[in-house]
Amino acid sequence: MLLEVGNLDGLVVLIFLILFGPALLFLIIGIILYAKQKKKAGKIFFILTGIYLLISLGVCGLLVSG
Repeated sequence: MLLEVGNLDGLVVLIFLILFGPALLFLIIGIILYAKQKKKAGKIFFILTGIYLLISLGVCGLLVSG
């Protein structure tokens, strides 16, 4: 009974924001730059998005899974 906690929905949302938030931000910036004829900078942000997703899902996924 000592380990019983209440509603943890906020914690789950926070974990998902840490997992996907920066990657979504990089993706949005990449799309904006790619559309404004700065294709090289847009592609760099697309690559950063992929790298961040790979690292964040790997590291945070290991921490969440135990």
